[in-house]
Amino acid sequence: MEALRGTDGVGRASMAWWHVPGQGPPVVCVHGAGISSRQTLPVVRALEGRTPAWAVDLPGFGASTAPDHAPTVTGLADSLLAWLRVRGIERPCLLGLSLGTQVVAEAAVRAPDEVGSLVLAGPTTDPGARSLPELAARLLRDATREDLSVIRSVVADYWDAGVRRDVRSLLASREHRIETVLPRVGQPTLVLRGGRDPLCPAPWAREAARLLPRGRLVTLPGQPHALTAAAPGRVADLVGEFVRETARDRRAGAEWSPNV
Repeated sequence: MEALRGTDGVGRASMAWWHVPGQGPPVVCVHGAGISSRQTLPVVRALEGRTPAWAVDLPGFGASTAPDHAPTVTGLADSLLAWLRVRGIERPCLLGLSLGTQVVAEAAVRAPDEVGSLVLAGPTTDPGARSLPELAARLLRDATREDLSVIRSVVADYWDAGVRRDVRSLLASREHRIETVLPRVGQPTLVLRGGRDPLCPAPWAREAARLLPRGRLVTLPGQPHALTAAAPGRVADLVGEFVRETARDRRAGAEWSPNV
């Protein structure tokens, strides 16, 4: 079945979305800087029939619109929360890729009763690599490890968003301090890292999971940064298992344990 598509007004912006039906806790996927739901839609399609899932375009990216001002992580988180309320999606698992991890972490802290759990795929930005030269070097290194089809779709997304918004979103990711947010995330959180991801190196991924009060780290060997496009089936399996596990514990009144 082809994913359903729609657009909702959110304040002065709009948010486009793609959706597949399913049973169980809802999952909402949020893309990274300068890109769109093209990079997360493969996971949504892989979740079809297992759990209801959405891929969204944040305001100003993909098929969404936004006022012409610099995006901020907190502003994007507020837009995401407003969209969840418009759609009536209750306590979803929010899956973020790259910059999307920062957006969903902020959303979880800003509205803890409205977010059930998180999946952080390739969390950014590594506090040890915030300089522009280092970030550029890591982006180029990752580009040599991504599949050509992923590179093509990322370039198309960058072109659609425009240079100014691309740069602004990358700067927003760089300036946001996710390491100060993670300790305040109370929801069960799964941290995913590609084994060949230069933007989320192993020491930073371990530190991100450690900072989370209820964080679990899973590494996908051999995978680059864009996990949702590079390994959608594996990511969907991990997410599906995670949301079932957290839902089962919640029904039983048990505390979800990050240790497996």
